[in-house]
Amino acid sequence: MSTPRSSSSDAGKSGGSSHRKGRPSPGRTAKRPARQVTPPREKPKTPVDQHVPSGERLQKVLATAGVGSRRVCEELIAAGRVEVDGHRVTELGIRVDPDRQIIHVDGERVQLDSSKVYLAFNKPTGVISTMNDELGRPSVGEYLEGRKERLFHVGRLDVDTEGLLLLTNDGELANRLQHPSYGVTKTYVAVVPGPVPRALGRQLREGVELEDGMVKVDSFRVVDSRPGWAMVEVVLHEGRNHIVRRLLEEAGHPVESLVRTDVGPVQLGELRPGKLRPLSSREIAGLYKAAGL
Repeated sequence: MSTPRSSSSDAGKSGGSSHRKGRPSPGRTAKRPARQVTPPREKPKTPVDQHVPSGERLQKVLATAGVGSRRVCEELIAAGRVEVDGHRVTELGIRVDPDRQIIHVDGERVQLDSSKVYLAFNKPTGVISTMNDELGRPSVGEYLEGRKERLFHVGRLDVDTEGLLLLTNDGELANRLQHPSYGVTKTYVAVVPGPVPRALGRQLREGVELEDGMVKVDSFRVVDSRPGWAMVEVVLHEGRNHIVRRLLEEAGHPVESLVRTDVGPVQLGELRPGKLRPLSSREIAGLYKAAGL
């Protein structure tokens, strides 16, 4: 006589614990659930819409900041090249608060604060890199008389060094531009005794030991050379006192004259000694980018 089979299948039908409710039994086709229709979701609002509903239109703010005409700014927004507080914006109706929001175009920050001043100054030789001098010597501050803003210089230049000095009342940017950790380069052109050996560039790039530590240049090249002297270009992001003069003297080529021509993306150009000029919006954006802002 055959032994009766276990009624496990019957147990499954009667709601036993061998199968969870709703799970198909092995060998059986699961019943496909009814298709749910998801209602269309409301288009999410951008953070800018939520935070500043009564602000200024973004294209107007950009045009006022000197990015371009309002039409050009509208095209930049539509192309997705504008970010507000880190969010890409493509809608022309966006309103922003220029006093507290940060805007970038193509990754470069746009300065919106009209109270901020950014100037390039060609410091003449014989002028002290201070706003005033207790000894009565010529100082940078004498060239700023009549300006209502309280400006300060970004870094210093030796009294015997001519060239580009940035002046601003933007403290955060100035501090970053001066700090060596951000690697903002400065370019100098020096006249030194010649001839200059080819190995000098490699020596300076590898580093020269000074009394206060090792110094390495970012780049070095000979601009011009004549019998008895040479004009060389030195690029570095060091900010120690008299660094270029000490470096070249240690390498055997003491400086006869020195001019700083560049600070980051800003160039001295045709600016004459003792003259000032405002930085362009592109130059300001370049400084912000170089300083990681």
